[in-house]
Amino acid sequence: MRQDSVKLITGNSHPELAAAVADRLGMHLVPCTVKKFSNQEVSVKIMESVREEDVFILQSGCGDVNDALMELLILANACKTASARRITAVMPNFPYARQDRKDKSRAPITAKLVANMLTVAGCNHVITMDLHASQIQGFFDIPVDNLYTEPIMIKYIKAFLPSWRDAVVFSPDAGGAKRATALADRLGVNFGLIHRSRVRPNGSAGGSMNGQHADAEEGEDHMDVVVGDVKGKVAILVDDMVVTGQTLRLACEALRAKGATGVWALISHGLISNEALDLIATLPLDKLAVTNTIPQSKSVERCGGKLEVMDVSYTIAEAIRRTHNGESISLLFGGEEP
Repeated sequence: MRQDSVKLITGNSHPELAAAVADRLGMHLVPCTVKKFSNQEVSVKIMESVREEDVFILQSGCGDVNDALMELLILANACKTASARRITAVMPNFPYARQDRKDKSRAPITAKLVANMLTVAGCNHVITMDLHASQIQGFFDIPVDNLYTEPIMIKYIKAFLPSWRDAVVFSPDAGGAKRATALADRLGVNFGLIHRSRVRPNGSAGGSMNGQHADAEEGEDHMDVVVGDVKGKVAILVDDMVVTGQTLRLACEALRAKGATGVWALISHGLISNEALDLIATLPLDKLAVTNTIPQSKSVERCGGKLEVMDVSYTIAEAIRRTHNGESISLLFGGEEP
């Protein structure tokens, strides 16, 4: 890589990942100061020239998401006004990705707003990982590379799950079926699907009315395995994110009830709340593997040895290297070089 024409910058959201990416690229992070004034305004100061440089700003949507987003926007705009040749936002976890559609009256499409802000701030290109909905790429008028964690998950399964050839890959909902089937096909194993519904006291099952679920006292969530035979086999749950852990809890219980000998969960983005950390330690779950698109060092200590971390620094570093050198990144999607 031509060291004299590329710069890697990061804010305060995930300095550990940024350092790992820089180390893999054999370069240093650009010294910069990102802090808050007493009135909570964000201030940035970049300590090196970025004139005519190919700038990559690594900032994940985690921790205080709004601060992380504002830091990224201000850093991008600072580079734009400093005459950077190209500005690429590297966002391992895209903020507000779940607000990607108008699912009820007067609901905002905040993911589209974030896309607009990134473009206005000066970003020419976006690199992200496992978007909650791939259609978010269409919100942008600039190139977007949505990298997959699937190759990392396959490597993890083959390395740490001895009986993976006789496992069944499950999606906890219909929305993740495409992700689960792709992983199952790559592994050459069977696929399963779990359906989530709300069971009410009168015995009926229902979803939501007018975009709102029924009150907790009127019923409770329930999951059923509707596709796939898991009896006597290991179940591999695949999803793009875990937050409260309730979907994970219901899925584990449903799979164990169907005779699964073990349950492993592989999640792209571990946005795990404090309550979920305590819940995970008590679940009938063998392992929960998440990527480090979100800092996980504190979470690992609280999950009773069940939480493991899959490193994405190689994939991000290779995407940066190939983007800078004008090479194809299709190999990072599990494809072949043209």
